[in-house]
Amino acid sequence: MKIFLIGIACIGKSTIGIELAKDIGYKFFDLDIEIEKYFEKPILHLKSQFLTEYSFRERASMALKKIIEENENENYIVALSPSGLHDWYYKKIKKTDSIVIALTDKPENILKRITFYDDDSNLIQKQLTDKEKKLYLREIKEDRKYYRRFYKKANYQIDITDLDVPDSVQKLKELLSNIK
Repeated sequence: MKIFLIGIACIGKSTIGIELAKDIGYKFFDLDIEIEKYFEKPILHLKSQFLTEYSFRERASMALKKIIEENENENYIVALSPSGLHDWYYKKIKKTDSIVIALTDKPENILKRITFYDDDSNLIQKQLTDKEKKLYLREIKEDRKYYRRFYKKANYQIDITDLDVPDSVQKLKELLSNIK
């Protein structure tokens, strides 16, 4: 089975995907990391070469195509970027026999998991001020609203509100057991 996890930034796609893959014996791929490997440069450097997100996704979809083609006979999970069901990525996913699962959570929970990276994709430790928290919370809410229409393309919507990683993995495993 091929599984694609979708959701807004910092919802837990990679963390949950890694643990789910370990539990069920699947390969795991984080699309952002695979894009960086494929092009041998950090995503922000790569994005700076394109005028639009659309043209970036067109090029970056080659990394997704590589994952799909090289693992045609394998079971795997891919954590997609928030735009994973847009145009070029979605065209690649639609050609596979796969399921897409959209993860949802409360903005306040997502804010607690927020992470920051520099231009070279190195993790930055940052303590947010109350003002920054309000700004990021508003941005998270806007992202949820914007991406909701794309995530309707997913086969399943899974709400992980107030669940920790093991409980989220268990909820996904229960869903998968009903699909097989």
